[in-house]
Amino acid sequence: MTSQEQEPWQWDEATWRGHVERVRAGRSLAPKSWPGGARAAVALSFDNDHETIPLRDGEVRPGKLSQGEYGARVGTPRILRLLARYGVPATFFIPAVSALLHPEEIRTCLDGGHEIGMHGWIHERNMLLSPEQERDLALRAVDTLERLGGVRPVGIRTPSWDFSDHTLPISLELGLDYDSSLMADDEPYEILADGRPTGLVEIPVEWVRDDAVYFPMDRYTALRPYTSPRQVLAIWRDEFDAAYAEGGLFQLTMHPHVIGHRSRMAVLAELLDHMAARSGVWFATHAEISSYVRQESGLPRRVAAWTDAPSPNQ
Repeated sequence: MTSQEQEPWQWDEATWRGHVERVRAGRSLAPKSWPGGARAAVALSFDNDHETIPLRDGEVRPGKLSQGEYGARVGTPRILRLLARYGVPATFFIPAVSALLHPEEIRTCLDGGHEIGMHGWIHERNMLLSPEQERDLALRAVDTLERLGGVRPVGIRTPSWDFSDHTLPISLELGLDYDSSLMADDEPYEILADGRPTGLVEIPVEWVRDDAVYFPMDRYTALRPYTSPRQVLAIWRDEFDAAYAEGGLFQLTMHPHVIGHRSRMAVLAELLDHMAARSGVWFATHAEISSYVRQESGLPRRVAAWTDAPSPNQ
């Protein structure tokens, strides 16, 4: 009987341990100090999904698509104006289809001093794809972003933070510096593959630091925005304050079609006020965070691509 035919409680130790060790957090890359003696680092990010989420799900009616279009038409310009006001850089993770629908957006973000990162082709669910399909879409996506922006992305955030058995070897094949899809720590760390160091930096995310947990609305389901913007501000402020007290990293994930509405932008502005009022805060892109912790820890910039060995249940 194979492990696929067994209940998890029937697995032997080699099986369950193999699953756990497949992709694992390695050594912490938290630096002793941040650039210029800063006490804490802030990495703001925006996932410019726009119309790709309904398109991915085959939803092609104007209603859902217009909800995504708001992110490009209103949300991103509003975000860029706010960031410019504070002089704060951010990372924009953009699905290739979003970039093709709104090609001017990449250039505007780059001109504002921000970073562009990978975020899939059409916000696909990579855990439902074959290895060949996932690889093909990743290669097409990185080439598209480079062609439109003139800069090849050095980091990836997988759509929906899904991470298949093949995501890591594909990222290594692409020669990326960092991933920002996993959740094993508050601070950056090196990703291990089957216990082996990969040289890939992880800048961890968490649902508590994601606007899409609190605000989405779907009229046909029980999905409702049960948390007010002011309550979300309190959560994020507490997260930042704890990171500041520990001398660590505060990373935040937002979406232009979610955070870009007026009442939500108001709390983002208040959060920026709160953080900027503290002395010794380094605002940086994800690429800058990755580059700095790599340098401080002596992590090699490039390691051999991980051999995509079969997962324990194969």
